[in-house]
Amino acid sequence: MTNSTQPISATWWQEAIIYQVYPRSYLDTNGDGIGDLNGITDRLDYIAKLGVDIVWISPFFKSPMKDFGYDIADYCDVDPMFGTLADFDRLIAKAHSVGVKIMIDQVMSHCSEQHPWFVESRSSRDNPKADWFVWSDPLPDGNPPNNWLSIFGGSAWQWDSRRKQYYMHNFLTSQPDLNFHNPEVQQAMLDSLRFWLQRGVDGVRLDAVTFQFHDQELRSNPPATVRDTSTVTDVNPYGMQAHVYDKCRPENVPFLQRVRRVLDEFGAVSIGEVGADDALAFMAEYTAGGDKLHMAYSFNLLTEDHSARHIRTQVEDFKRRVSDGWASWSVGNHDVPRVATRWGAGKDPVAFGKVALAMQLSLKGTPCLYQGDELAFTEVDVPYELIQDPYGITFWPEFKGRDGCRTPIAWTDGDNGGFTSGKPWLPVAPEHIAGAASVQEADPASPLNFARRLIAWRRTMPQLTRGDIEFLEAPEPVLAFRRTLPGERAVLCVFNLGGNEVTFALPQARGAQKLGEAGLPGEIVDGIARLPACGGWYGYEG
Repeated sequence: MTNSTQPISATWWQEAIIYQVYPRSYLDTNGDGIGDLNGITDRLDYIAKLGVDIVWISPFFKSPMKDFGYDIADYCDVDPMFGTLADFDRLIAKAHSVGVKIMIDQVMSHCSEQHPWFVESRSSRDNPKADWFVWSDPLPDGNPPNNWLSIFGGSAWQWDSRRKQYYMHNFLTSQPDLNFHNPEVQQAMLDSLRFWLQRGVDGVRLDAVTFQFHDQELRSNPPATVRDTSTVTDVNPYGMQAHVYDKCRPENVPFLQRVRRVLDEFGAVSIGEVGADDALAFMAEYTAGGDKLHMAYSFNLLTEDHSARHIRTQVEDFKRRVSDGWASWSVGNHDVPRVATRWGAGKDPVAFGKVALAMQLSLKGTPCLYQGDELAFTEVDVPYELIQDPYGITFWPEFKGRDGCRTPIAWTDGDNGGFTSGKPWLPVAPEHIAGAASVQEADPASPLNFARRLIAWRRTMPQLTRGDIEFLEAPEPVLAFRRTLPGERAVLCVFNLGGNEVTFALPQARGAQKLGEAGLPGEIVDGIARLPACGGWYGYEG
């Protein structure tokens, strides 16, 4: 099976928009309360009408679901919870028929403890898979070999009574880390990647891309000079270490080059999730040279800090550090509270959802939207007794986990928001049902219809898809910048990310011609900007 669509240019993905689907929560077609592949297929017309180019689907592979699919037990099969390989093939065919590309989530650094590889590896110290995972003898006093920590809490080492050794896990104890220093492990991962590319997949999102390799001497990490609060919350001791030995190792670069060579055989694209103490540096390194990742994103805009200065700093720092690499800017995904709440608390969620989307779509880089962003959905407060996320259970109550952004999509204002005929795996929020997709469909001023118009208009503006970016001085909470492209008029982009009206001077906008197609409220006259709360303005520079 081959891809039915051909890229319009070698760098088509730089002009694209990615839309993330979390399959458990998109649409359930069999009444078990959990979304499935057929649910995604049923909504591909909706996705195509939105105007996005690539659909990234979070893991749907065979899994015991200890981490909801990010603990894989078979890299080359669909979990029955989500459907079958035949269902996936139908999804690919339908996506290509409506002009949408499919990107799957490849979780290479770790797998499930139920994967046959690990079952064999832990059975003895001398079996064929004995060195496929990261094993270590204990210290003389019985402690783990070093101080490495798991992101999900506690030591990154778990004692195994079968081998009388510790195995490494950067995440849950049920997610052992693969040993990428073993060439057979690398080849097995490349083979699984090829399996899906041969089925017509157009790209891959590489989960935890900095975690593949570890220091073979197992040296302990030093304390962090500045505590990391972008990758983890401040209640997690993981941020207290400088992670120089347990991830981001130099051996990762040649492996990513091997991944790229496989992708290039199929004309497929890649995006990497970069979680690191200095994420921008590794985003730049992993995307430079045209022989590794096509693009990368970090948690640097998935933070609580949403000041204009913070956003500007992240984009400018990436631009300063990279020569020819490419960023993907994401303000929401399945791991962080929804942006309408995380950044929009205290503001009108509809108005803030619109301006946040416009800002994201105007930065230099490939935007990655999260399902429900187009509907301006807010974070859901899931009560403790309904929490499913083991991460949230561990750090409750200061950190409630990731369930609040993973609740099912409300498609209608009927029972369970039209998500399922059964009992949903997480509750469908009443406020989401009130603003369901079908309700917004009928309202020309809704976030959904705003998103459709904005995405369609963005396609007509090469400055916003291929142009350079230069930030302008503006008072908080205003973010202002120019997008420039040779042969085209410069476009000014101005966004009030706050909840109050702002009036200020923007000399660069004197004589500018307003571009009203975007539909944001705001005016600039004679270089004086007046932006209401969550307002914005686009214009050709005078």
